[in-house]
Amino acid sequence: MIQYLAVMNMILSVSSLSKSFQGIELLKDITFKIEEHDKVAIIGVNGAGKSTLLKILTKEENYDQGDIIMNKDMTIGYLSQHNTINPNFTIYEALLDVFQPLIKKEKRLRELEQMMSDPTTLDLIMKEYDQLSYEFDREGGYSYTSQIKGVLKGLGFNDDEWQLPIHILSGGQKTRVSLGRLLLLKPDLLLLDEPTNHLDVPSIEWLENYLKSYPHALIVVSHDRYFIDQVTHTIIEIENGKSKTYKCHYNEYALIKKHNRDVDLKHYIDNQKEIKKMQESIDLLKSFNREKQVKRAESKEKALEKMEKIEKPDALPSTIRIQFKPLLESGFDVLTVNNLGMSFDKILFENVSFEVKRQERVALIGPNGIGKTTLFRILLQELYPSSGKFTLGSKVMLGYYDQEQTSLSQSKTVFQEISDAYPKMTNTEIRNIAATFLFKGEDVFKSMDMLSGGEKGRVVLMKLLLSKSNFLILDEPTNHLDIESKEILEDALLSFEGTILFISHDRYFINKLANKIVEMKADGSQSFMGNYDDYLNKRGAKEEKIVKEVNVDYIEKKKIQA
Repeated sequence: MIQYLAVMNMILSVSSLSKSFQGIELLKDITFKIEEHDKVAIIGVNGAGKSTLLKILTKEENYDQGDIIMNKDMTIGYLSQHNTINPNFTIYEALLDVFQPLIKKEKRLRELEQMMSDPTTLDLIMKEYDQLSYEFDREGGYSYTSQIKGVLKGLGFNDDEWQLPIHILSGGQKTRVSLGRLLLLKPDLLLLDEPTNHLDVPSIEWLENYLKSYPHALIVVSHDRYFIDQVTHTIIEIENGKSKTYKCHYNEYALIKKHNRDVDLKHYIDNQKEIKKMQESIDLLKSFNREKQVKRAESKEKALEKMEKIEKPDALPSTIRIQFKPLLESGFDVLTVNNLGMSFDKILFENVSFEVKRQERVALIGPNGIGKTTLFRILLQELYPSSGKFTLGSKVMLGYYDQEQTSLSQSKTVFQEISDAYPKMTNTEIRNIAATFLFKGEDVFKSMDMLSGGEKGRVVLMKLLLSKSNFLILDEPTNHLDIESKEILEDALLSFEGTILFISHDRYFINKLANKIVEMKADGSQSFMGNYDDYLNKRGAKEEKIVKEVNVDYIEKKKIQA
């Protein structure tokens, strides 16, 4: 039963919450508190119960035990992964509908203005008019149209799309409309489930800036770690049905988590050594078969029974170190792209030039539809360029990760995929490598048609890293992966001794992996040394320089005109 509280700063308290489905306990002990202006991220592996928790908070789902206490007057806004919206509205009308109370007040103000010509009722009219004008101004009555336009543009809707009816939109477009409505409603507690899905990078950056200054509390479920780092200051981790709160940004949480896991593993290993030592001592005493030694053995057995037994921590990817070494080292110049261009009915891109050197990890970035995957298909010689050329260096062995996962056979198991591709590997070697990619125990005998998109992606990546290629070309390798799987992939690629060229919209992944950025545009490309943060800083400095130059030119022209 949800109770209500009247504490000023605290708006939500969850204590010992549990939830089961068909007798299987999903959430066991969820406990946390939210204050007025908190910005919180809920993280955990796929299936941990993150979305279920949000549905419980909005009363869409019941829960078994525990307490939820919330501010009685609190408004909650919820963006789920599956939203419905009035199909008869246009995009603009769907957002305008948020302001119906204001629109009614505006209509009444116009009516009162028409009535002011009657002097007999002027005093009464002015009293209502003044009060209504004050409320209209305070609630943003003079800015709601500009707010709507700002949100529509920020979420990537062009002016010519605003009058499109909702019923013809794609699922992603409908989700963006629902997100826009929520942002304009400004509820006291905003719940967002994967809000960056269906957004391109400029829209995500706009949303980050919007949420940073959001005046109320926010809870977000997201696999976008860069987004989490930018927007939130508290992490609630759900692991094995239990929650743990970290009052920090994601980057700091990741370091704390790794340290804690390492400490837990050390305590477990030390505990196992002590247990083994005592058991060996007991066995030795018993082997003497003398009454005195047997009594000592029995005494030690009682002590062993009372000893604290530390539970074995979950298998930690960070503790398994497998080096994926290329078969041979390539030449220093791995790839040279000169003025590459591609046209279909019209020009897709042209004048793209960049170089990739040995052991560089290069991120190819650019807006959706600019032709990044097409460029990869040219490099794989699946397409012939309309202009320009590219050259692969000496001894380059190319391996490709296809985001469509076409290299997998749906009838094969995980074990068979690896075994058939690499028949010289032993069963133990296959199991060890599979465990590194989170396929543990019987998971290796699951067939491909039983796996999720993220699990299939891990199989493709495992095969690719085992191929001993020295130049990996990766197209959106983190798609469908949860955070833990992404971190496994990052560790594997950071230890890879070859060269990597990759496309990704995951800015945290780019930031951690890339040491060079190639920004691709319709009319060319530009290279930046460093990671994603370095790229943003250099891009910002460049844009600032352009603005200054434009301003100087404008001032000089004005002087000449004067």
